[in-house]
Order: sequence, then structure tokens, then C-alpha cells
Amino acid sequence: MTGIPSDTETEDYLGLFLNNIPLLDVRSPFEYSKGTFPTATNIPILDNEQRILIGTCYKKYGHDAAVQLGQKLATDDVRKQRMAHWIDYVKENPSGYLFCFRGGERSHITQAWLKDAGYDYPLVKGGYKAMRTFLLEQLEESIERSKIIILSGKTGTGKTRLLHQLDDSIDLEGIANHRGSSFGRRVGGQPTQIDFENRLAIAFLKHLHLKPGRPIILEDESKLIGRCSLPQSLRDKMQLAPVILLEESIEKRVDIGVQEYIIDNLNDLKGVDQDKNAPLEQLVNGLRDSLFRIKKRLGGLRYQQLSELLETAIALHGSQSDTAGYKPLIAALLTEYYDPMYDYQLKQKQGEIIFRGDGQAITDHYSQLTQA
Repeated sequence: MTGIPSDTETEDYLGLFLNNIPLLDVRSPFEYSKGTFPTATNIPILDNEQRILIGTCYKKYGHDAAVQLGQKLATDDVRKQRMAHWIDYVKENPSGYLFCFRGGERSHITQAWLKDAGYDYPLVKGGYKAMRTFLLEQLEESIERSKIIILSGKTGTGKTRLLHQLDDSIDLEGIANHRGSSFGRRVGGQPTQIDFENRLAIAFLKHLHLKPGRPIILEDESKLIGRCSLPQSLRDKMQLAPVILLEESIEKRVDIGVQEYIIDNLNDLKGVDQDKNAPLEQLVNGLRDSLFRIKKRLGGLRYQQLSELLETAIALHGSQSDTAGYKPLIAALLTEYYDPMYDYQLKQKQGEIIFRGDGQAITDHYSQLTQA
């Protein structure tokens, strides 16, 4: 891997991301919320209101006035509080780096305060903006250089499960925290578009540098995974890429649907909610919302029929903790809603189908392919 220098600053952005180096993000919470990096922790030097005040002062009166205002706002109590959090972070992450937006005033002040307290902590030259630019440039270059294979198959065939069993895969849905369908929302919500792009770029970089020459296996996706949008260059390449087609029986697909969309989602909700009744309520409300979102495509009559199936399943689930009631609903959605869309999308693909079969057959085939 690329080495990380131990001096006061670095421009080795590749090394930072390949080595999962801890990053101390001293930008404001608002800036952090718009986008950052997977290993970054936000401990701001300025809160949102202070950042606005100093930014306004800078525009009206210039750099020196803004610095003076910053010094005025950094009271002894404020400085003491900031320092306590930074020092805790530095002790826990001695190999880390700090950054602000451009690697300017905020980074250098943070670095100076830490040095005064006895901690030499390096910064990222160019800050967030430079790292973000680097990742966007590298993402496009990585897409161009990569050999991509698409794992395709109808909804419910267990593509994501299989993807995790194959070497050389990148889980786009995992990066987007969404299962990619109308019912695909996951606990915790989705990252911002910027965070999604940053994570995607890092995943491609790691593959190309740690597994040079190996193909990248991606699950077949539309342009949007939930609200996260794939780069157009990646979508274009995916359309032309060779395809491995996962085929499973409708019975198995229904079982997978119940497991992933009902049982797994409920378990995820239980993991973050202390009220024992709330997870089930959130699950069923999410199912109702998801079904409602496709009402127009289903048509009024079919939507009503599927709503009745859903309510019957919810009642059984609530009274007897039995998830089998969801099977008729899932079977209907798969065969009547998802399968026709999939058949149409498959016809649009320009890539050759190089293998087709069930999960075990594909695992065996890919193992032989990579060892050849």
C-alpha cells in the first residue's frame, strides 16, 4: 500500500483512503452533513452559527477582520471544550490526520492549538475540497480502467447474498444502504449523494490497487439505488458488460423476499429501537408506504387487492408472530410487478450472457473461471 508520511501535512490522498486512515473533520456540522469520508469524525472548530458569522465578516471586511472575530468567539471555555474533544480523538487515533474545507485557517488553528497542548497532529493539504476532487477524478479513471461483470437476475433471487460469496465484488446496494427496489429502504437511511460517490470511489480504488487485473462484479442496478444516483459513465459500462444470470424458482424467491424484506428488516429495526412494539409498527408502516408508492403502476383495483393481502399478513404477523402471511403478497408482486419490468430491462442490455444458473452453479463457475 501507499505509505503515509509522518510530517505536518500530506497530499497522499490515495494512501489516506487505501489505508483507512482516521480523519478528524473540523468543518462545521452543516458542512459535514453534506458530505465527508468513511473514516472521518466531525469535531468542529466552529459550530454552524459561528461559521456563518465569520464567513459573513470575511466577505464584508476581509481576512484580518474574520480572524479577529474568530479569536473573539474562541473564548477560554470554547477553546477548552474543543481541545478536550480533539485530544481524546488524537489519543484514540494517533495515526490520523485533520482537515477543514480547503486545508486553510481552521486546519492550521486546530493544528497549532494541539501543538501548544503537546500533540503534533498532521493535516491534509488542500482539505476536503482536494480529497473530494481527487476521488471524483479517480472514480472516472477507475471506471474506465475496470473490467466489469454484471450479476443479474429477477427480484428475489438473492443476488446480493450471492455477490458477497464471490471474490472481486463491490456491493452497490450496501454502499447506498438500499436494496434497490420500491420496498428496498433500510434502517439508518441512505447516505447523501456526495457520501455515496466518495464511498463508491474508494471501493473502486481499493479494488484496482489491491486486486490489480481482477474483474469487478457488480449487481445489476438501475440508475437510481433509492435516491443515490450512479455515475452515467458507470451505467454506460454496466449496460455493455458481460452478464452472469442468477435463476431461482419462484418458491425460493418468495422465501428470500420474506427473509430480506420482513425478517431482516424487522431485526434491523429491533437493533436500534428500545420500544418492543415500535419495530413492528415501523416495519408495517414502511410496507404500506412502499405499496402506496407503486399504486399508479399497479392500477387502482390491483392496488386494493394487494393492500388487502398486506393487511391480512400484518394481522397474522402481529397476533401470532407468523411471517408466512406475506408470501402471497410477495409472490404477486414478484410475478405481476417486478418480473415484467425485469424482462424488459434484460432485453435492453447489450452485454452477452456468459453464464446462467442457480447460486451454487454460479459460485462453482466463477471459482473455476478465476482459477483458469
